[in-house]
Amino acid sequence: MENKAFQEDDGKKYGTVDNGTRQRTFPNGTDKDDSHDYENVKEKNDTGGVVIEPIKLKRSVGLISGTSLIVGTIIGSGIFISPTDVLDRTGSVGLSLVIWSLSGLLALLGALSYSELGTMIRKSGGEYAYMKEAYGDVMAFLFAWTSVIVIRTSSVAIISLTFGEYMATFFPMCGSPENIKKLVAIVVIVTIAVVNCIDTTLAVRMQVFFTAAKLIALMIIVVGGLIRLGQGHVSQLKDSFKGSETNPSSIALAFYNALWAYDGWNNLNYVTEEIEDPKKNLPRANIIAVLLVTIVYILTNISYLTAMTAAELLTVDAVAVTWGDTVLGGAAILMPLAVLFSTFGAANGTLFSGGRVVYVASREGHLPEVLSYVHCKRVTPMPSIVFTALISIAMVIPGNIGSLIDFFSFTAWLFYGLTVGSLILLRFTRKDLDRPLKIPIIIPIIFVLIACYLVIGPIVQDPKIEFLYAFLFVIGGLLFYIPFVYFKIELRIFAKVTEFFQLLCEIVPSPYEPDD
Repeated sequence: MENKAFQEDDGKKYGTVDNGTRQRTFPNGTDKDDSHDYENVKEKNDTGGVVIEPIKLKRSVGLISGTSLIVGTIIGSGIFISPTDVLDRTGSVGLSLVIWSLSGLLALLGALSYSELGTMIRKSGGEYAYMKEAYGDVMAFLFAWTSVIVIRTSSVAIISLTFGEYMATFFPMCGSPENIKKLVAIVVIVTIAVVNCIDTTLAVRMQVFFTAAKLIALMIIVVGGLIRLGQGHVSQLKDSFKGSETNPSSIALAFYNALWAYDGWNNLNYVTEEIEDPKKNLPRANIIAVLLVTIVYILTNISYLTAMTAAELLTVDAVAVTWGDTVLGGAAILMPLAVLFSTFGAANGTLFSGGRVVYVASREGHLPEVLSYVHCKRVTPMPSIVFTALISIAMVIPGNIGSLIDFFSFTAWLFYGLTVGSLILLRFTRKDLDRPLKIPIIIPIIFVLIACYLVIGPIVQDPKIEFLYAFLFVIGGLLFYIPFVYFKIELRIFAKVTEFFQLLCEIVPSPYEPDD
């Protein structure tokens, strides 16, 4: 790569050299600059006042913010709107609560497995980094292809559309035209993208705020439910296993639905390189977050049943709003607000982590290199965030992508299973790797077996041609991998595009550097 430089009005000069470092020269011959907090001086020349240092993302995610990233992404709108699928499949309150508990346990097994992987391979990108280490480039590329084009971006789109739907409820006189919902969703995505491009620390603080807000709302529901239990509203909890479903397929589907409510337990592993002391904070945050969400889910479902019967719970459109009308009276307006806070926080967490998959895959040469660059002053992964946001906006426009995502759901558990399987494989193939955390081997084995069932089960239970389409899409990534990654075909236009965006956006390469 050519040596590029940016000249600023104050006389400072920023440049890049081909190993991804930045050279700074100050007119006064010193090596200090208080205007930006850059990290890790690589080389220092005291006589010439030249400092060469790598550009790398800051470690701005601590234990609290890391826990908030996980909790804030797991808890979206579902627990407020329609946490009824599990109850419908199980046929009884008691069995549904058991399924919620066991699903939380499985999420904890996954979080423990990812904690060992994340402390052993301390790279951002989550599944991408671990599968690349264990299986090689092809599997990692197919994950990045599927995640970037469909899974992560569509999640941002759906969450933002939910925000738009609930925002419309505050203006009933306007009705709820689809175009307004889509416009609100686009505004949400753009707002989150701008914040993430401006300052990673600000995005992290925003995540902490919205996670705290949704937890406060859920604590209101939990405390309200406990009070009603004390007042004797326990009819739905008596003989709670009566009518329980005994069909293994129905129970399995209930289990499947509950597990999707916990999706997001792996989010912190996408930003490992930005975690303060990842050897300690990554596993701690993973465990705390999953346990917290499990407890909240169980108590919230119990609280709902103190204000309505199981039959009513299955028929209402917005469970939390109905609960608020019954228990809170005039303060019920808090529930729609809670949904807005919850969806905004979930969208922020999903875009924050999803952008890192683009960032790492580009850095490894599996996507255009320019997407791995970072802003030379703000030290944010601007190109990867903008790219993720643009695809998410493109998915908002049609609006009816929910059914599409249903058929790609099994691919997520396919990659979860492969990722935890990589932990088992690396125990034998890379015994030399440092393992600050080493969990019992039975934990990843149980997780992989359940993941296999969750991939095969829906296809066997209700085979549809759309599952084949989704699988063909995943494999279709090879059409790009073979020419551009394996044979390394380079289009001349890419170099010009990269140079143009470097100069326009003031972005520079950001090579990986081990933290040890």
